[in-house]
Amino acid sequence: MTTFQRRIAEWWSQFLTRATLWTPQWFPKTTVFNSPQEHAMAFPHMQQPSFLLASLKSDSINKPFAQRCQDLVKVIEDFPAKELHAIFPWLVESIFGSLDGILVGWNLRCLQGRVSPVEYSIAMEFLDPGGPMMKLVYKLQAEDYKFDFPVSYLPGPVKASIQERVLPDSPLYHNKVQFPPTGGLSLNLALNPFEYYMFFFALSLITQKPLPGALHIRTSDCAYFILVDRYLSWFLPTEGSVLPPLSSSPGGPSPSPAPRTPAMPFASYGLHHTSLLKRHISHQTSVNADPASHEIWRSETLLQVFVEMWLHHYSLEMYQKMQSPHAKESFTPTEEHVLVVRLLLKHLHAFSNSLKPEQVSPSAHSHATSPLEEFKRAAIPRFVQQKLYLFLQHCFGHWPLDASFRAVLEMWLSYLQPWRYAPEKQAQSSDGQARCVSERWAPFVQENLLLYTKLFVGFLSRALRTDLVSPKNALMVFRVAKVFAQPNLAEMIQKGEQLFLEPELVIPHRQHRLFTAPTFTGSFLSSWPPAVTDTSFKVKSHVYSLEGQDCKYTPMFGPEVRTLVLRLAQLITQAKQTAKSISDQCGESTAGRPFLSWLGFYSSDTNSSYPANDLDEMGQDSVRKTDEYLEKALEYLCQMFRLNEAQLTQLTLALGTTQDENGKKQLPDCIVGEDGLILTPLGRYQIINGLRKFDIEYQGDSELQPIRSYEIASLVRLLFRLSSTINHRFAGQMAALCSRADFLGSFCRYHLMEPGLTSRHLLSPVEPGRSVSRVRGPRLSLRFLGSYRTLLSLLLAFFVASLFCIGPLPCALFLVLGYFLYAMAMTLLTERGKLHQL
Repeated sequence: MTTFQRRIAEWWSQFLTRATLWTPQWFPKTTVFNSPQEHAMAFPHMQQPSFLLASLKSDSINKPFAQRCQDLVKVIEDFPAKELHAIFPWLVESIFGSLDGILVGWNLRCLQGRVSPVEYSIAMEFLDPGGPMMKLVYKLQAEDYKFDFPVSYLPGPVKASIQERVLPDSPLYHNKVQFPPTGGLSLNLALNPFEYYMFFFALSLITQKPLPGALHIRTSDCAYFILVDRYLSWFLPTEGSVLPPLSSSPGGPSPSPAPRTPAMPFASYGLHHTSLLKRHISHQTSVNADPASHEIWRSETLLQVFVEMWLHHYSLEMYQKMQSPHAKESFTPTEEHVLVVRLLLKHLHAFSNSLKPEQVSPSAHSHATSPLEEFKRAAIPRFVQQKLYLFLQHCFGHWPLDASFRAVLEMWLSYLQPWRYAPEKQAQSSDGQARCVSERWAPFVQENLLLYTKLFVGFLSRALRTDLVSPKNALMVFRVAKVFAQPNLAEMIQKGEQLFLEPELVIPHRQHRLFTAPTFTGSFLSSWPPAVTDTSFKVKSHVYSLEGQDCKYTPMFGPEVRTLVLRLAQLITQAKQTAKSISDQCGESTAGRPFLSWLGFYSSDTNSSYPANDLDEMGQDSVRKTDEYLEKALEYLCQMFRLNEAQLTQLTLALGTTQDENGKKQLPDCIVGEDGLILTPLGRYQIINGLRKFDIEYQGDSELQPIRSYEIASLVRLLFRLSSTINHRFAGQMAALCSRADFLGSFCRYHLMEPGLTSRHLLSPVEPGRSVSRVRGPRLSLRFLGSYRTLLSLLLAFFVASLFCIGPLPCALFLVLGYFLYAMAMTLLTERGKLHQL
């Protein structure tokens, strides 16, 4: 027992001693309590909330995780809401961590079942939508408790809006802003328990940084990711209604939270609208009432909290400012963040597509329609579309040009394909091609036009700046091309563009309309506009609400985007040729390497024709995959934009992607200036991505080359000093031997003269190569003995010789004899080759 617990026990002992003076006769004086916590559980009406909180804080330090959770379950069961109200903020923070990220809490983002099965099972059971923690939330909800949440930890646009005394557009913040007393600096939101819990849960994805050892944890296996999925399935069900909250109170389920009056009027705050519950009941008799009407506020709150905390980090004004290249990023999402958002989008599509067939059309709306069904129809366009668009725009413009962008790409493609999550999923045809996208999805495509067209142009800009030789980048281009090439999708997009570009003067009755974003000043049904049958007006409203009235729209099938697609097609062709060249070069270098190179007598080529690439590390299989991805991507792009083979061939020839007569790549794209060649932007791109390069060859002293990774640095330096001493002392004798015309002279020249020295040229892309006249006498080079490969080969030779009972000295003599025979043969072949050249 700690000192703190001892003091608590002494205090309670004194208190109980004094309490015996007024204890009634029915009080069992023989009762003995082992701890103050047991006494607190037995007599909650005699306790102060501070004691329960202090006891739980002490247990959180001294007790194991399993025991703490068991105690919490018992506390939630036994204590009334009055005492639980004091511990709730501390308990939420101890689970999800502090908002400033200092306290990590239970670290749900790194908790995995296969790593920590016991802790994982206990945490998931405790935080389950039907578990003890949610029961505590509903217990406090029934008493209408409120908890303060600091505005300073809200997303940037929301925080700025509230601080400027302007009500945010989301109904989530209505009637909740609490202004500080005179002289106060902080603003708070007065949240009910369910909102407070969900705020912390959602923000922990952003505020809590994963531990260093959790960098390689798979997100989909973590407790946080699985909890998000459970909450979505529970509160946004695709089948049936929302389950009522579990409540042990005789009063039944918890009521919908009552609205609060703001302490100060906001600039954009209009008349207060009735809540969804009141609006629904006032138009419907209790006989036909849907049970979901009493709990729809939880589904609405959950979705709003997730969207606000995960997506609402960029406003339209902030997005427009971010177009400047000098603007600083206000918020940078992580890959884990994007994966969780993708999970939300996939579930929202399944949730929205679970509408009954007779309720899909807005004209089918009636007073008898369930609020949950109305919420399914309005969830994505009402809450998600605008914030998701700005979120994706920021990711497309600021995400690093590496393979991690695949997470953003898949999130985007998941949103663009709601038919994948419909009850009647798109099936594959017999030839492996996707079936035609049904016309029933045309309204979705048209009302999300910018997420198809504007973001496609953004992806083209990224693809033109990436290395398409990399299999991962080639896969991303293939994925986008495959999705957009689905039959009938391009026609739907083109139809949507035609509706947007339709001139207003043609239809006079539209002249008085203003294209503005809908206002969000109440519950989602209270301000939802009536159904608009004018399809063109819907598309225009969508574009202007996301981009502003003065937006300049670039048609996806217009000449500007077509030029970008042609450039991408040209780069795909280049990348395919580069991948093939790398593959051929790797095959030639492996096949043409002499056997004795493994013994250290053959110098490796340090001047490779192409820079390092993913293909070098992943082998021939990756070359095949890259070629397949690029080939199919090019085929899909040709289908979408109706490109023919003649156009591709002409473009390829015009941009100089053919190979010259020597089978080597041409020089990078450049222009001739006063001081020589100047790279163009295309030339820089070709060099950076390994598509082309200047032929650069090392022409210095081979003995002074940098020490390689396969060499022993200290041994190379020692051998260099030794060979330099020998060359200096015996320079005259070596020169005399090499000048002889007999076989001995040829033998010495083969070993002491650097091959090809006098035939080297100064390479210049402008002038023809000029021969270099260098007079360098014969010299001995011992650098090959400093290679790990050479030493390992010698050690292996001695080991094999020992197996045949051959000692080190005879083995060395055999090696020397064998090398002399090899050198004599090479000398004869070299001299014969020189005579043949003469």
